[in-house]
Amino acid sequence: MSRQPDLSREQGLWARGYARIAGLDEAGRGAWAGPVVAAAVILPRDHSEMTTILSPVRDSKLLSPRQREACYELIVRHALAYGVGWAMADEIDRIGIVPATRLAMSQAIQSLAMSPDHLLIDALPLPDIAIPQWAMPKGDRDCLSIAAASIIAKVSRDRWMIALDAQTPGYGLAQHKGYG
Repeated sequence: MSRQPDLSREQGLWARGYARIAGLDEAGRGAWAGPVVAAAVILPRDHSEMTTILSPVRDSKLLSPRQREACYELIVRHALAYGVGWAMADEIDRIGIVPATRLAMSQAIQSLAMSPDHLLIDALPLPDIAIPQWAMPKGDRDCLSIAAASIIAKVSRDRWMIALDAQTPGYGLAQHKGYG
């Protein structure tokens, strides 16, 4: 298995006085059908066992569907807050995938139960968001809050695609989730 993501980035920011650091990631940018879904996750600062509790958490692409579901439940149970944002296919078609991804990320931040004071983002900076941020390539492989967000986004999107398959059978959406 790959290197376990950790809290080193978050710890550095906590040491600088940031208290509520949200990790952000998306799912669905490469899909042929369905929405792009983003998630934001704020992990607790004062829980010394968080890395151990969330030890199964990795970049969602490295986990099986069953592992993602189990991690989703762990994250929901232990996060201070999490939020999900959506950009539907018509929005993607109208404004493009990158703006749609930023829209979904903005919605994820807005849906958090508390306001973050710093963002750690997988790759894509959010220039219209006036919150200090650090966008890092492959952040979902190194940073625990981003990895947690990748799982929340992927499981949320997969569940939506499965429900859509039940409404519109015959396309195999429950199996391929909109990916080619």
